[in-house]
Amino acid sequence: DVGLARFTASPIDILHVPEGRLLLQTMRSHDQFNTTIYGLDDRYRGIKGGRRVVLVHPDDIAALGLVDGSVVDLVSEWSDDSERRAPSFRVVSYDQPRGCAAAYYPETNPLIPLGSTAIGSNCPTSKSVIVRLEPPTGGQGVAGSGEDTARAGDKKRHVEPEHNA
Repeated sequence: DVGLARFTASPIDILHVPEGRLLLQTMRSHDQFNTTIYGLDDRYRGIKGGRRVVLVHPDDIAALGLVDGSVVDLVSEWSDDSERRAPSFRVVSYDQPRGCAAAYYPETNPLIPLGSTAIGSNCPTSKSVIVRLEPPTGGQGVAGSGEDTARAGDKKRHVEPEHNA
């Protein structure tokens, strides 16, 4: 032992994301501490009035046949062939890498199996979830009552936050 740091190289698994799918990362808003949410605005990303949004590159939105403001269900794909669905997310056009999407947690927790954790840390694998964006099945969001007043353009539905680019 020489008292110095030792660097090691670790192999990186490259995820293959099938055509028509996106690689979802989950994230916190600026007014969130772990899973405690203090408000519905995220000044970091210009989101106001709600959290059930999925941020997607404009070219991916077009390629998927969607438009900014579309409401979709997020559906994750895992090797156990079970369907995990998080309903009623509003698509927000956002400048980020193509092929990727981002959404807040804990709203996206249903997409990750309980046993899907990182080796060593045992943290959930919430930063690399392959998802499909599908037409909504009619399920309400976690806090969706149908009466929320959040705005997105001229539409009003359970949670439709606005995005200020």
